[in-house]
Amino acid sequence: MNVKIYTTSNCQWSKKAKDWLKKKKIIFQEFNVEEEQNYGYEVIQKTGQLAFPVIIVEDRYVVGFVEEQVEKLLKVK
Repeated sequence: MNVKIYTTSNCQWSKKAKDWLKKKKIIFQEFNVEEEQNYGYEVIQKTGQLAFPVIIVEDRYVVGFVEEQVEKLLKVK
């Protein structure tokens, strides 16, 4: 499973999402938009908005961190 998370450094929801993924032992790639401007463009291109975190699994995504939505996206409990 290819899991990506787009984050910003000071976003509490980005931190909560990463902590949750680690707790569930889900391997993910993090893309901090403050470190690389192109990541922000990727988020806009994929979602049509610039909000964080963005969790992408294959070709599906969730904007923000709502645990139930992420569980459904990842098909984990």
